[in-house]
Order: sequence, then C-alpha cells, then structure tokens
Amino acid sequence: MVVLVGAIAIDTKVVTIGGEEDLRQQAFDPDRFGQQEFPRIQEYVAGKAPEAEALARELAADKSAAIAAHGTMAGAFPVMPVTFTGTVGAGKSGIFSVAVEGLPEGTGVRVQTGPAINGTELRDITGDIAFGAFKNQIEYQNAGAGINRAMTAAVLDGLDREALTGRTITVTGAFTMINPRNWLVTPVALEVQ
Repeated sequence: MVVLVGAIAIDTKVVTIGGEEDLRQQAFDPDRFGQQEFPRIQEYVAGKAPEAEALARELAADKSAAIAAHGTMAGAFPVMPVTFTGTVGAGKSGIFSVAVEGLPEGTGVRVQTGPAINGTELRDITGDIAFGAFKNQIEYQNAGAGINRAMTAAVLDGLDREALTGRTITVTGAFTMINPRNWLVTPVALEVQ
C-alpha cells in the first residue's frame, strides 16, 4: 500500500489555477481577444474612414476603385469604413435609420446600437485577423463576437436608445457592402449631440 501511494505521489503533477499549465488559460477566450483587438481596430477604422458623402460619390463613379481605396475584401463582399453625422430616425431592435445630408437619393444608412451587435465587420475590416489563426470556424466566429462585445462595452454602454430618435449623431464605423445603397454600420465611435 505504501509503495502504491508513493508511486501515485511521484507520478502526480500539481497544476496551479491560473498557471501556465492550466488548460483554461490555454483555451481561446473570445472576450479577452476582443478587448485586446478592439482598440487597434477602432484606431484603424477612424484613420481610414472617409466621409459618407464622399464615399457614396466614389462608389457611384467607380465602385471597384472605391473598394480598392477604402475597403477590405472579406469573402465575397468588401467591408467599408465610413464616418458621418446625421439625424436619427426610427429604430427597431437597436438598429436606427440615420438621415445623412448629401447622400444620393435612395442611399440608406442604418446604425447598430445594440444591445445585440451582429456581423463580423469589425473582425474583418483590418484584413489581418485570418481564419488560419484560429482552431476552427467556431473559434473564428467567436473572435468576431468578442470584438463586438468589446466595442459595445467601450462605445455603446450608457447609450439611451429610447431617446435617440430625432437626435443628431456622429458615427465612425464599418459596414459590409452587399448593396452599395444600403449601409448597416457597426460603430467604433458614436457621439450623440
């Protein structure tokens, strides 16, 4: 019995909680990833975002050139940065229409304000967060969700959605351009005036 207990003690490895060998520390944490990446993404979008009126003009004149100048391809569709000031219209489920002066007739702008933020624009806009850096598709998708949650905490916490309609807001963000006349913008900065 003493030999058996001694053999078990010699063969036992003690792993401290939170230590290097703690498997929970090695597992992918999308919220930690989002908190680390969002400030860099926010700075990237803010530095690259054209005014909405200028972007709309460029898209109308030469869509391919506008995408090459401002966008990042993410699969079949480009992700475009943009900045604008406009008047908030009707909203539903945290998505509000925004009237932006100077946009061509028929171009609609909407902004996501949460609480749920959908899409992977923030993950994809820089072009350097690639699928190959993750273990699988679920981890890659969770990375986008983690970035969206980090953005919500940094930009949208405390936003009074009930009082937005009719207010003027300034937004910098990104949208996936499926239709060049219908933009659903995920903000990296939102200021209510």
